[in-house]
Amino acid sequence: MSGKTRGALRSLIDPRTYGHALRLLHFASYSHVRQVRLLDRGPDVSFAPNVSFRNAERISLGAGSHIGEHSILWAGNSTGRIVLGEKCLLAPNVTITASNYGTAPDQPIMDQDTVEEDIMIGRDVWLGANTVVLAGVTIGDGAVVAAGAVVTRDVPAGGIVGGVPARVLSWRSGAPVGSA
Repeated sequence: MSGKTRGALRSLIDPRTYGHALRLLHFASYSHVRQVRLLDRGPDVSFAPNVSFRNAERISLGAGSHIGEHSILWAGNSTGRIVLGEKCLLAPNVTITASNYGTAPDQPIMDQDTVEEDIMIGRDVWLGANTVVLAGVTIGDGAVVAAGAVVTRDVPAGGIVGGVPARVLSWRSGAPVGSA
């Protein structure tokens, strides 16, 4: 019997393998399966099976929206909500959090109170891969957020934003949505 075969057989009978599998199953249930039941979602909403939700009773997903793989939507523990409009597109690895820690320099971040603020995302918005949207942000209808952007302040309707922190780079269709 080769060394690879012996190693495979040992891993099959090792109880730690099954303990680890149970931990993974528990995490999937805790961060996805149980949370999905609490979501307020419109028709034709789709999301990957590995999207992570927290406090999903304060998350609303508009009709026809799609949330890409490995994305994270974390509403606040007590008040912070996340509201996505209709037909939003979130690429993979998008993080939206309605709760931030303070940044006072005189104490460790984890010892500071969290600040919860609602996140409002309009309809027909596209968030590129690896985008981060922080608490208190409103993103207007038709906006596009470039991959890797960190959105720390409001985005105007029809704005194309990018960077860290995100800033307006251009306008969708040459002008803000709804302008003459």
